[in-house]
Amino acid sequence: MPTLHWIGKEKVINHHQDVPYRILDKQYTFNNDEGSSENKIIHGDNLEALKSLLPEYEGKIKCIYIDPPYNTGNEGWVYNDNVNDPKIKKWLHEVVGKEGEDLSRHDKWLCMMYPRIKLLSKLLNDDGAIFISIDDMEVHYLCLILDEIFGKPNFVANVVWQKRTSPDDRATIGAGHEHIIIYSKKWENFRRNLNKLPLTKKQTASFKNPDNDPRGAWVSSDFTAQGFRPNQMYEITTPSGKKYSPPESRCWKNIESVFLKAHEEGRMWYGKNGDGVPRRKTYLAEREGVASWTWWTNEEVGHNQEGKQEINSIFDSASLFDTPKPSRLIERILHLYVNPGEIILDSFAGSGTTAHAVLNLNKADGGNRKFILIEMEEYADTITAERVKRVINGYGENSKAVEGTGGNFSYYTLGETVFLEDGFLNENIGIDKINEYVWFTETRTKYEPQTEPYLLGKKEGTAYYFFYDKDSGTTLDESFLRKVKTKADQYIIYADNCLLDEALMQKYHIVFKKIPRDITRF
Repeated sequence: MPTLHWIGKEKVINHHQDVPYRILDKQYTFNNDEGSSENKIIHGDNLEALKSLLPEYEGKIKCIYIDPPYNTGNEGWVYNDNVNDPKIKKWLHEVVGKEGEDLSRHDKWLCMMYPRIKLLSKLLNDDGAIFISIDDMEVHYLCLILDEIFGKPNFVANVVWQKRTSPDDRATIGAGHEHIIIYSKKWENFRRNLNKLPLTKKQTASFKNPDNDPRGAWVSSDFTAQGFRPNQMYEITTPSGKKYSPPESRCWKNIESVFLKAHEEGRMWYGKNGDGVPRRKTYLAEREGVASWTWWTNEEVGHNQEGKQEINSIFDSASLFDTPKPSRLIERILHLYVNPGEIILDSFAGSGTTAHAVLNLNKADGGNRKFILIEMEEYADTITAERVKRVINGYGENSKAVEGTGGNFSYYTLGETVFLEDGFLNENIGIDKINEYVWFTETRTKYEPQTEPYLLGKKEGTAYYFFYDKDSGTTLDESFLRKVKTKADQYIIYADNCLLDEALMQKYHIVFKKIPRDITRF
């Protein structure tokens, strides 16, 4: 398989492993008296924020949508669409080193994107898929690194979105589209999990019921198929007595027994007078939806101007963002691939359109889809989270008022690292956060504080103990064992040292793990 090489690649392909794991510090929860929400908005570097999600969400995200910088060189608006952003330049200098100063724009963009997509791939479950908005500047490079990370067989589609309503007079040939690149974790699973799209008002308008069919409104379709199949070449007699055979080089769509059953059930249409060419009825009540294709018009899913008007109406101001995505575009993705109860992650959250779309759809169908947004810029609280608050509560005045969707979210910032640079535990984060981290590394489940000293919990017959004291070293010995109260088939015990002999450990099914050496690093 062809692969893409660029200056700095060898420094970033495994960089996701070196990213420090930081705790998430919850700042507040909006609109939930219980004090916590499964919806999250995280302010911080998206690479570090993605790493912080691994213990709880690795292999659990159904859908990822990202709208990363397009590398256009446009620095004139609130979202700096350029990898010369000071934050990116600083990161490149730290990771790539001195040679980073010689990188081209494309090299810098690839260095920035590769480790982020690597971490995103780890968060997807086996049924998961990633949708990435991009324009012509980097789409070809993007597909090559996605081939490398996800595997070329897991490419799904290159959707073309009609982002404008008219040509751009300033350009020689105005750009009227963007791409949405789709890759799956496993292609077969994607195909099995893909939903059909709901019918639009325009599509349902074509369904009529001129013969008062008890099954309701219907449309008719051609009852012939291309080719010659002897068992599909019979003669059909209409209710008026007129006879029809298939036209040249075509046959009927079904064998005669299937046709006769449809005829008896009133599922065939022969025109108002009963003498027309046979056609088959398709009922609105039986339609599960329509299949998507790779051309998404602005009439169906909105355009950039609609997205701009949408956010400006929420904030009652102009020009917050130049080209925000319309919520209808993200709703299309949700319809296709996110069912009630599943999670969508957006690690380049911008103005918060993804959360807006999730809340809209949940309100429409009563679903409980969940969102996780990550935004590194300073407007994460004042614009991203603020937009979500207004969507939840409602916005606008008088005739332009938009009813709130309801919902809630918790807002986080990135806290300190779990491990210091010398590899030791960072005691500043507190023992509860350390316990939570170790429990996640062992069980991939949520940590619940225990009453028994040093017990992290019990799962599937194994009890986990974290014997740790920040003021002194700890030793796993028989004295500690006598204090263990939880009965289990196996014990995994962390401590600074171990004095138990091998025979005793085998007798009681004890596995010793040394702090901090044997704590898993994400």
